[in-house]
Amino acid sequence: MIQICADVPSERLEEALHFAERQVRRLVESDPGFYPMYTHRGKWRHELPAWTRWCDGFLPGMMWIFQGRHAPNSEEARWWFQKAVEYSEPLEPRKTDREVHDLGFIFLPTYGRWLQATGEARLREVLVEAGRTLALRFSEKGRFLRSFLAPDSLFIDIMMNVGLIFYAAREAGDAELARIAAEHCLTTRRVLVRGDGSTAHEGIFDLETGAFLRQSTQQGYRADSCWSRGLSWALYGFTGVYSYSRDKRFLATAEACAEYYLQHSPEDGVPPWDFDAPADSRSLLDTSAAAVAAGGLLRLADWTPDPVKEQMYRSAAWRILGTLCERYLASSDPGWEGILKGGVYHLHKGLGVNESVMWGEYFFVDALDRALRG
Repeated sequence: MIQICADVPSERLEEALHFAERQVRRLVESDPGFYPMYTHRGKWRHELPAWTRWCDGFLPGMMWIFQGRHAPNSEEARWWFQKAVEYSEPLEPRKTDREVHDLGFIFLPTYGRWLQATGEARLREVLVEAGRTLALRFSEKGRFLRSFLAPDSLFIDIMMNVGLIFYAAREAGDAELARIAAEHCLTTRRVLVRGDGSTAHEGIFDLETGAFLRQSTQQGYRADSCWSRGLSWALYGFTGVYSYSRDKRFLATAEACAEYYLQHSPEDGVPPWDFDAPADSRSLLDTSAAAVAAGGLLRLADWTPDPVKEQMYRSAAWRILGTLCERYLASSDPGWEGILKGGVYHLHKGLGVNESVMWGEYFFVDALDRALRG
């Protein structure tokens, strides 16, 4: 169980953000135009496979965060704005990409933050079109958005992306989009979130009838285990969809996932790669799951009506961030190109194991920024 404490000095988080900014600037200047996914032996540039292109929004997403932390019109703010635009604009054609379920990951950190920074109407149009494209993955019989893997497959990861459809529904006044987004969340809640708040990675459906068949996994230990990053996706994702829908069922689900995370994580808040991992691999932790959970807990603290839970979530998030800053920051290793060590991409494929991973970088920076803004 996480040892709740709120005595992590804000200076430590500030130092980590400054280090993150230096590392991203180093990457941009040494390898311009490159969108990395995970390091290999601490290096972003390598020949190992990406599996799917779902991480391109995270690097420019960090640039938008850095831009917003500097004084308006300062030299640093202008530099980061220019780079954020430079790395965000090439992603626009993917607003019609029907091959992936990760359009939220691509567009919310980029065009979403860009819109927040400038209010340009054309950016809203890009986000709405991307949301409409994502909604095309909806299976009417099964009432879920299918994963990139197969038509009968539902991933817990999609909870992090479905917010883009809620956004498009709101901005376009489209009730059908809102229905699709809500139906997907209700199906995910029913078939992937268990009674104790743990989560399965994948659900498999009968395409003829739409009936749910079984839980499965691609990246977890086994079908009935709780893959830690998947749990963090659920915690963060259900909180996000509650902010759009105000459906209390989604808030209750986010709180159930948070409770499982808090009760089953080690005292320092950084979980094993799978909560049910066998003894021979349980020592492998996943800092990216911790970073996502920290950001989700901070958001959940903003939405829960219970002041006791609010303080618990906020304190736990600070505890996690303190651990990540103290033990996993790459600042003591000058040859390491990432920000946060100890992330896991795909254990079974041997990709990005105990490395820096781009979603871990982004959600770490996102959580640091949110924690320091209060």
